[in-house]
Parts: sequence; structure tokens; C-alpha cells
Amino acid sequence: MNSVAAKIVAVEPAPAPPEFAPRRRVSVVMVVYMTGEALEESVNCVLRDPGVDELVIVDNGSTEEEAASLAAFAATDRRVRLISGHGNVGFARGANLGARGATGEVLVFLNPDAFLQEGCVAALVREIEGRPVPCIVGGRVLNADRTEQRGARRGEITPVSALLSLSGLARGGALRRYEVHLEDEAVPERAISTPTISGACFCMRREDFDAVGGFDERYFLHVEDVDLCWRVRQAGGLVLFHPKAEVVHLGHTSQVSPLKVEFHKGVGLARYFRKRADGAPDLALAWLLSPLVVGAAIARPMMWRLRRRPT
Repeated sequence: MNSVAAKIVAVEPAPAPPEFAPRRRVSVVMVVYMTGEALEESVNCVLRDPGVDELVIVDNGSTEEEAASLAAFAATDRRVRLISGHGNVGFARGANLGARGATGEVLVFLNPDAFLQEGCVAALVREIEGRPVPCIVGGRVLNADRTEQRGARRGEITPVSALLSLSGLARGGALRRYEVHLEDEAVPERAISTPTISGACFCMRREDFDAVGGFDERYFLHVEDVDLCWRVRQAGGLVLFHPKAEVVHLGHTSQVSPLKVEFHKGVGLARYFRKRADGAPDLALAWLLSPLVVGAAIARPMMWRLRRRPT
């Protein structure tokens, strides 16, 4: 090699441009239980996304019609893996089953009544790459009318803020500072740090998920996402809300009684406050407020019913 050529030979290989860099395998994990008519379209949205390599469906319990539909997806699309026969073990345990069964290096957890919008998975995966471990990136969860859904991004959830938010007392006036829901704030231009994102659609690398031990299976339904975000932050990690990763979440499509769903939410919140209590006084307060938290949660569907009643 002559001296001129020697000067222009790279000592180290140049980094590949992003569009040519090896892409990590992405698995979507979906836990299903009596979802209703939204399920089939939710699955179709996942399978239409070019960024998805695998869809792991954990069937905690479905109608005969839904079970047959899921089996048909698994039989006709090799990207679909169906885990069933274990019964209703709860969302957290079901999600952990799905994560263990997935082959992807990046895990996207998606509710079965949520519809991925174009570019959602790609935006989540791009954002989490290069972030410190552990990290969690949540999408912008929308209602059917494309307004941001309540709970898509939330502040610090404490016993007092939860009670005031559940009761609606924190929506205005002097108690506004206790409102944990942030959907009325301006939509940021890029991903931002926030204490809590929605479990309806979020992304973690496998090393992130393993670093915090996955979901706490002591939660049966609801609040496991709040707990996961808290543990990521406790471990020195980062919780991000991504405004460009959009998903439409119908919500309330399940054939399960809303009263039962809200009961589990209240029980989950009470457990969460006891778990994160710092010292004996905090723990005593958490136990004292537990009945109020559960009561406020189950009162919500009763109020919904009264508001819909014709006058």
C-alpha cells in the first residue's frame, strides 16, 4: 500500500447510518381476557405494522368465538404465537408469561382494545435505543376522537393525589395541584420525562424489563403499570412519554363488569401505596386510607351509571 492510500484507510469501521444499522427484533405482547369486538382489529393493526417481528398473544380467557379467531391468526401467520390454557392469571402474570415466551430484544406491551397508529412502534423503538438501563417509553394514548386519553401521562401518584383524582376534587381550584392526570397540558414536541405512563402501549428493551424483574404479579388488574414506572425510577432509570408514538385506545370494551374492574384498580392502588411506604408512619397512613381508596374506585362506575340515567 502506498503512503497516500495508507493515510485514508479508516483505523476503525465507520458507524453505519441509522437506516442501515442492524434492527433489534421487536415482539408485541398482548394479554387478552374477554376483550370483545375490538380484539380482531387490534391484532390486525399489529400485523400490518412493518416494525413488528412477532406478536405474542396471552389468552387469559376468551369466548369460544374469540378463541377460534386467535387460533386462526396463529395458524395463518407465523409471526403470531398464542399462549393459552393457563386460565385467568391476571394481567401482570400474563404479561410476564408473554415476555418470557417472546423472542424479541425489544418488547412492546399493547392492550387488546388498542389500535397502533402508523409509525408508533418505530418511534418507540428509536427513542429507547441508546438510553440508560432501565428505561420505559410510553406512547400517546388517544380516544376514538383523537383527543388524548386520561391516564396517558401522569404525575406522581400518592394516596392523597389518588383520592382527590378519583373523586374528581382535583380537577380545579386550589386542589388542582394534586391532579395526577396531565392530558390537558400542551403536547410536547419530543419525548419527555414523566413519572408515569399508560400501560396501554409502552416499550422496554428486554434488559430493561429483566433489570426491574418484570411486572409485580401481586397486582391482578390495573396499577401494575404505575408500579413498574415507579420501580424503573427507583432503579435510577428513565420513564418517557413519546408524543409521536400514537395509539387509539377504545377502553371499556371488556365484557367484564366495570364494578369488578374498578374494584381491582382500588385494591391495586392500596397495595401500591403500602408497597412504596417509606417508614412506619407512611405505612400506617397507607393502611388507614386503603378502604377509602377502594371505596372511591368502586364508586366511579356507580356515578357513571347515575349520570347516564335519564332525568
